[in-house]
Amino acid sequence: MEQLAQCFKGLAEPIRLRAIRLLDHGELCICDLMNGLDLPQSTMSRHMSFLKNSGWVQSRRKGQWVYYSLAAPQQEIQALVLQVLKQNLPELEEARQDYARLMNFLETKDTDNSCAA
Repeated sequence: MEQLAQCFKGLAEPIRLRAIRLLDHGELCICDLMNGLDLPQSTMSRHMSFLKNSGWVQSRRKGQWVYYSLAAPQQEIQALVLQVLKQNLPELEEARQDYARLMNFLETKDTDNSCAA
């Protein structure tokens, strides 16, 4: 029960829900998330660390960059919640704006070398 409570705490901030929405796109580096959510690196890293510690995301390091992706759910209830989030977060206006900002950034990322791949 304690693990489940910690898992739900991970979703208790709007920024983390917004990040979950962006990660539904696939693996993203911290710079992608920063640009998609229009947040500084320190804020983004703090929230991603919380999401990782609560079991929602996993990370890998490549050079100086950290890449995040959605973690495989550890419990059936977590899988169900993630399914509901994936279905409903895209309907929210703020999530649509974040996603559009992310897509715009990803389109220009390779050409202006905003962060290393």
